Amino acid sequence: MALPAKGPATGPGSAATGPDSTPATGPGTTPPVHTEDAVTSVHPVDEKLHPSRLVPAALQHIAAMYAGVVTPPLIIGQACGLDIEGRTRLIAASLLIAGVATLLQTLGVKGFVGNRLPFVNAASSAGIAPILAIVETNTEGSRLPAVYGAVMVAGVFCLAVGPFFGRLLRFFPPLVTGVVITLIGVTLMPVPVGWAQGGDKTAADFGSMRNLALAASTLAVILVIQRFGKGFVKQVALLFGLLIGTLAAIPFGMADFGALDSAPIAALPAPFAFGAPEFQPAAILSLCIVMLVLMTESSAGMLALGEICDRRADAGVITRGLRTDGLATLIGPVFGGFPTSAFAQNVGVVSLTRVRSRYVVAVAGATLLVLGAFPVLGAVVSLVPMPVLGGAGIVLFGSIAVSGIRTLSEAGLDDSSNIILVAVALGAGIIPLAAPTFYAQFPAWAQTVLGSGISAGAIVAVALNLFFHHLGTRSRTTVPALKSS
Repeated sequence: MALPAKGPATGPGSAATGPDSTPATGPGTTPPVHTEDAVTSVHPVDEKLHPSRLVPAALQHIAAMYAGVVTPPLIIGQACGLDIEGRTRLIAASLLIAGVATLLQTLGVKGFVGNRLPFVNAASSAGIAPILAIVETNTEGSRLPAVYGAVMVAGVFCLAVGPFFGRLLRFFPPLVTGVVITLIGVTLMPVPVGWAQGGDKTAADFGSMRNLALAASTLAVILVIQRFGKGFVKQVALLFGLLIGTLAAIPFGMADFGALDSAPIAALPAPFAFGAPEFQPAAILSLCIVMLVLMTESSAGMLALGEICDRRADAGVITRGLRTDGLATLIGPVFGGFPTSAFAQNVGVVSLTRVRSRYVVAVAGATLLVLGAFPVLGAVVSLVPMPVLGGAGIVLFGSIAVSGIRTLSEAGLDDSSNIILVAVALGAGIIPLAAPTFYAQFPAWAQTVLGSGISAGAIVAVALNLFFHHLGTRSRTTVPALKSS
């Protein structure tokens, strides 16, 4: 059916027109339709939802990320020998920094920071293994100061490299990032195993059947909910597992409520509460390597969100997003935070729910900020017994390794040189796990760098990628586009 060359379209619900194109009036006719609202329609990313939709969507983001936010301070605090009060302060600081970083990303300062996408930032689990290596090579009074000094320099490094990072992405194809993400999951696996046994190797009940049974029960609850749960319940299976496991531990006296008595209801983290930062070269190098991986993950998350939200993440968006990562990583240690990056699970929430409003994630960020200002809420998390964390941690860290394997599946492993690259890099990364004393005769700085499987594997993967695909080649190998796992 041919369309008229001129004049407004007609049809059901349109205004009747006369020969002079003047809208007719009278019974049975409709007034002219103004199309100004259609022209000024709001993009889904900038849509401000009604509270009845906004609040549940924001809570879903918090449920998806909460366990991941509190995991780094719990692990690192335990490794540093902090008491419940100290771990509570670390948790509060991580929540506070996550809230600030997420608000900066979603709302942003135009032209300076923030990608203005529904993007969640928080302390990344990728930094845990190298931080634990730093902890092990320092005495009790220097553990957290050495960590925080290295984290602050890593933040400065991110700010300096961020504007040029697009040019470096070819050195971090899925082949390299897949190896690193896989090693993150694999090298962290001894942590939940130790938790499942009780956490404290000096305790009389370490490895007891009671501890192992509680860990196994928590894991079983998570698996059952994942198998039979629907929708939102299935998404928060990890949280339900932690809750049910903790409730089951209370009758046996395995949940310590002492933190609730000592934790203040409301208080902001004090600056440098764990000591002034110390700047150790080996620790700094280790975390700068991790920061490159985190920047790659953040860039992948922004590219993925750009596709999901129909708002392309160009070079400016990625630069502003990485600048936010760098600022949060630099400022975080002042209050007790750790390296900050994207949370891939929240990218999945946006993809699954199709709720693309950045204001939903901004509300989630504001909620995290409030949670961080009330340490008593962090103390509630500290109630979770170590065996319960162990059962849940097997799922959490195992899923990180699976994400790495999924990334490697997109990396062209039908090529023999790629297979060799992955094999050698994974081998180098697993050496510290399989033989903890392998580097005992190396200098202290080398032990810190190579003693972390993530750092060692990343260095080998980048070096072999240069060797096989860049050095001495007439035309550089095309690097696959970043993808979100």
